[in-house]
Amino acid sequence: MAKILNHGIIFVVMSIFFVTCTLGSVNAQSSNNTEKEDLSLNGLFDLVENSVVQITKTIPSVNPFGPNNENSTSLGSGFIYSKDGHIVTNNHVVEHAKSVDVTFINGDRYTANVTGTDVFSDLAVIKINENVTKLPLVLTLGNSSQLKVGDQVVAIGNPFGLEGSMTTGIVSQIGRLLSVDDKGFSIPNAIQTDASINPGNSGGPLLDMKGQVIGVNTAGIFPGGIGLAVPSNTVARIIPVLIEHGNYTHPWLGITGTTLTSDLAKREHLDRSQKGVILDTIVKASPADLAGLNGSVVNQYGEKRGGDLITAIDGKPILKIEDLISYLEINKAVNENATLSIYRDGEILEKDVMLKSRPVPTPPINQTKS
Repeated sequence: MAKILNHGIIFVVMSIFFVTCTLGSVNAQSSNNTEKEDLSLNGLFDLVENSVVQITKTIPSVNPFGPNNENSTSLGSGFIYSKDGHIVTNNHVVEHAKSVDVTFINGDRYTANVTGTDVFSDLAVIKINENVTKLPLVLTLGNSSQLKVGDQVVAIGNPFGLEGSMTTGIVSQIGRLLSVDDKGFSIPNAIQTDASINPGNSGGPLLDMKGQVIGVNTAGIFPGGIGLAVPSNTVARIIPVLIEHGNYTHPWLGITGTTLTSDLAKREHLDRSQKGVILDTIVKASPADLAGLNGSVVNQYGEKRGGDLITAIDGKPILKIEDLISYLEINKAVNENATLSIYRDGEILEKDVMLKSRPVPTPPINQTKS
């Protein structure tokens, strides 16, 4: 029999944790339909409850030959994406697994193979092995770019293994950067909500009041009760590729940097009105390095100085690091060119960069990569 295992909360920036619940061993097409009437909370739950599943991953015992050799399990959530049995969830729910167990709210259980995963967006897709004669409703993806602060939303999942739980709240903010655990990269345009997101909610849908999926619940910040979700437009872009190819390639510059602040502007003797992303490190042989971008240097007193300031990409102004990451993710692909406008030594230079694919994840750092 599997043993009870306390889930270690992963703290990443403001105590963000990814909300897979480790317990006792234990398409869809994007829709812009704004004419549908909002549902009541009861009606919304009745509509989608059968389409949200619990996903169970077995975690082998660390010491299979020891006295305490029972396996444990990790619990997460997911939702039906297609009529042929594809289910969307988080990468960290199924990470390192080839197959997982899927349980519907009526108790029906199936085995599902992991079809594709993307560590950088924390998205994954699995597919039920058996021929299911009649799957519940396929959930429709909404358009997350139409969300506004104050919109009412609902989260459904399996917090702490309590299947079919619903919480409600509002969109607290949009366009957040969601750090991807220890991968050193961030997911742009994440949705912030005050709907309660707890361990076990990972991979479950964040829904608007029409019953459309506008995000995939992924992380929470405690204390504070802040939930974060991967936006549905990211799901719509990445999941079809995962189904077809099993992986997704993200364009990569090879820099670490941060939004220009008053302190950094003072350090670099820049005007207070200047905006952009100041570069810290440049990865050797990366696209940024090959294009001749400069990172900061440490002087004889141990102080950082210099570093190019990115002010625009392809003519689009860059005000903060979120703008740069979001633009690359949404508008660019591997082996495409991007033109960076950089401020260096009092003048604006144009640098053409040939983007490459992100390398294998590296240990975490204190700044945001792109």
